[in-house]
Amino acid sequence: MITLKQLRYFGAVARHRHFGRAAEECHISQPALSLQIQELETQLGCQLVERRRGAIALTEIGREIAERASRILIEASDLVDHARHRPNLLSGELDLGVIPSIAPYLLPATLPLLQKRHPALELRLRETQTATLLDELSDGRLDVALLSLPIDRPGLEALHLFDDGFVLVTPSSQDGDDPYTPAAALSGDNLLLLEEGHCLRDQALSFCRTAQSGSRRQYGASSLSTIMQMVANGFGATLMPAMALPIELRPDMPVKLFRFAEPEPSRSIGMVWRKTSPRKHDFQALGRILAEVGETLTAERAQAAETGRISLPISA
Repeated sequence: MITLKQLRYFGAVARHRHFGRAAEECHISQPALSLQIQELETQLGCQLVERRRGAIALTEIGREIAERASRILIEASDLVDHARHRPNLLSGELDLGVIPSIAPYLLPATLPLLQKRHPALELRLRETQTATLLDELSDGRLDVALLSLPIDRPGLEALHLFDDGFVLVTPSSQDGDDPYTPAAALSGDNLLLLEEGHCLRDQALSFCRTAQSGSRRQYGASSLSTIMQMVANGFGATLMPAMALPIELRPDMPVKLFRFAEPEPSRSIGMVWRKTSPRKHDFQALGRILAEVGETLTAERAQAAETGRISLPISA
C-alpha cells in the first residue's frame, strides 16, 4: 500500500524537478528520497520520473499521478484539521502566508493581540510574493494567505478585510527648487516602484495609467523601506500604501506627502483560503482581528494628516 509520506515526497520532486532540492524540502537525505520514489513506482507499476543527468522530468503518467497526489494530500490535511480544530477556535497549528508589502506593517500590531486572545494558536508565517502564496495555498502547503485582492485562482475563497489608500510621496527640496509637483511625479519617469512580481507595483501602474514601464528607470527595489530612502534622497517619487506610513515615515525625513481627491486610489486587503478547508470559522476570526488592526493603522494615518505631514487632497 502506498503511503502519504511517499506521495508527499513525490509531490516535492514534481514541484522542484530535482531530487536534491526535493530532499531538502522534505528534510531527508537524497538517497532516502530516491528510494521512496522507486518504491512508489514499484507499487504503482509504472515509471513516474525520467532520470537524466543533472535534471529530471515527469512521465505522462507521472504528471497525472502528481495532480492526484496533490488532491489526496490536501484532503488528508483537511481531515486532520477538521478533527483537531473543530472544538476550539484558532487553536493548534496554522500556516499563514503574507505578501511583503503587508507583513511588516500589519503583523507587528496583530501578533501580540492574536497571542493574547488565542494563546493556543501556533502560528507559522511565510512571507513571499502573491503568485508563490497562491501556489502553496492551492497545493496545501499553506492554510490561509493575507494579500491584496482580487485574486483569480479556482478553488479559493476570499474575504475582504479593509481598504488601504495610496499616498504620493515626493522629495522635499532644501533650496526651494521643487521639481516634483504631484502632477509631474505621477506622469514622469521618476516614479519609484517595487521590482517586477510585486502586486503593489502592478496596482500603482494601473492607477497611474502608465503601463509603458519600459521607459521607467528600473531600480529593482524589493522593499518599501528602500524606496522611501530613495525618495528622501531625491531619486524620485513613489506611491506608498497608507498602512506603511507609521513605520516608514520618520519625522526628520525630507519628504512631502499628498493625499488624493475622492475616489481615493487604494488597494483591497483580504484573506484567501481553499474552499474545501474545514477551518473557515478560524479564518474569519483571524480576519476580524486583522481588520481591527487595519482600522487602527488607518486612524494613525489620519492623525498624520492633522499634523500637516499630508497636504490637502489633490487630483490624480
